[in-house]
Amino acid sequence: MEFLGFSIYAWITIVTVVTIFTLLLFDKVPADIAFTGGMGVLLVTGVLTPAKALAGFSSQTVVVVGVIYVVLAGLVHTGVLQWIARYLLGTPGNYPQAIVRLMLPVAFLSSLLINTTVVALFINVVKIWSKKLNLSPSKLLIPLSYASGMGGICTLIGTAPNLIISGYYTQETGISLSIFTPTLAGLFCLAVGILSMIAMRKLLPQRISPDEQFEQSHDYTVELLVPTECQSVGSTVEEAGLLNVSGGHLIEIVRFDREVISPVPADEFIFGGDRLIYAGNINEILDLRRSHGLVNATHHVFSVNEMSKNRKLHTATLPQGSSLIGHTLAESGLEQKEDFVLVAMTRQGERITQSPREMVLQAGDTLLLEGEKLHPENFGNKLHFFRSEELIQTGPKTLLAGLIMVAMILLPAFKVIPLLSACYLAAFAMLIFRCCSPEQAQRAIDWRVLMILAGSVCLGSAIEQTGIASRLVDFLLSTCNGNPLLVMIVLCVAGTFLTEFISNAAAAAIFCPIAFESAQSMNVNPLTFCVALMIAVSSSFATPIGSPTHMLVYGPGGYRFGDFMRVGLPMNFIILAADILIVNLLFPM
Repeated sequence: MEFLGFSIYAWITIVTVVTIFTLLLFDKVPADIAFTGGMGVLLVTGVLTPAKALAGFSSQTVVVVGVIYVVLAGLVHTGVLQWIARYLLGTPGNYPQAIVRLMLPVAFLSSLLINTTVVALFINVVKIWSKKLNLSPSKLLIPLSYASGMGGICTLIGTAPNLIISGYYTQETGISLSIFTPTLAGLFCLAVGILSMIAMRKLLPQRISPDEQFEQSHDYTVELLVPTECQSVGSTVEEAGLLNVSGGHLIEIVRFDREVISPVPADEFIFGGDRLIYAGNINEILDLRRSHGLVNATHHVFSVNEMSKNRKLHTATLPQGSSLIGHTLAESGLEQKEDFVLVAMTRQGERITQSPREMVLQAGDTLLLEGEKLHPENFGNKLHFFRSEELIQTGPKTLLAGLIMVAMILLPAFKVIPLLSACYLAAFAMLIFRCCSPEQAQRAIDWRVLMILAGSVCLGSAIEQTGIASRLVDFLLSTCNGNPLLVMIVLCVAGTFLTEFISNAAAAAIFCPIAFESAQSMNVNPLTFCVALMIAVSSSFATPIGSPTHMLVYGPGGYRFGDFMRVGLPMNFIILAADILIVNLLFPM
């Protein structure tokens, strides 16, 4: 039975794909849950057999990415990446030189490793570097994120879409692509991107970063003293009504002997001379002077720049897909579970003046947390922490880990062993030579990403098997009058702008069978279409949700949504033009 030319299975696939896109676009559920649910629908309804639906988990793409996470753990824990991030930037003479000195090493590392980790390691270094250069971090963090995306397209292992598309090409033709197949085309687009970034530098915004806003702690905290004759002395903070107050909450008590109590438990007793430090709406909190007999502190002791040894502050941002999005921190119960307190919060470059604990959290929000025993690794994907105080511990294992990475790249490049085997050997070597522990390797694997990749492969199979790809190819060929160049342009434009709103892996899985079948239908080289698509679906610059790396820099840069649109939209068209030009020169149809 068919309706409008599509079978019932095709319509189930279309509805499933549209539903997944809608959920991702409006950030209703985490991406891994959306893709896993989509796989379940396609399996239960019979669109795909169990073998086909679950094939993504055994695909080379997913396995290679998972194994590379282990290699990455060895590089991080031996200090290789930190050393590169800290010492490769140097001291440029001007802003254009700074762009080049930043984007080249980031692109190089992102061509070999998971780009989100590369960007995360560089963020704090760039923030420190920007102060040294007397620049706002917002002038450098967007180029940092863009460089990671453009670097990823330079090798097959640099980004998931390259692995998905190359795997599909090998499956259909029996020809295995080299790890450096897209390198020349990627390098050309990278060079064009760097030059464009320099030319468009005036479009980059001048924003105040959250760190700078957090430095003026007296703007978001209130310090009140408890007189010895105050009626609250001898009561607990909860009994006195001084824990959660109108407009804010108690984040810390400083005793007369400089003892710091934070987070403050509900049963903590109040003593005369205590200094109560509140975060939230200053004007509302100041009403406590009248209602509870408190007085203004004579000087401010809570400071970001001058921390006592008992006070520990952490800066974190909410990544896309965090389970905290859409909830307040107060209702999440996370503060009690992890023993910390929320001090302040910024959103789109502006500090929140209301009580931050009562604000519904959004992706990209930056939080200032206080907690002596706070362990960032316990938060999983809920929050992403930026820790500039980590020391670089280099030694013999630093060199060893670097050599293992080089071997992982060169062995498959010279066809000594396949790519998957090289990645496995590199991961085993990292563990055997103790560049990282098994626990560190396990924590390094981002299972959410692997679920998304497996789901993307499943969607691609359904689109091909149900005939959707063939029908779209027929429509595309008739619309473009069978012109191969025009078909390629349409596919690349569609891929670029779709990946602004969904994962690039999903975009690759959807467009790859369409691109391959289009090339075969026109009797042109499928590799031309495949390489062009690799670059197109990884060239998302116009929205902060277009890439996980954009969301990583969104909060620390103090950016607003339109900042990416202003500089990213022209960049999309520039890289698209460079992509079409260089791919047709290097891989003639």
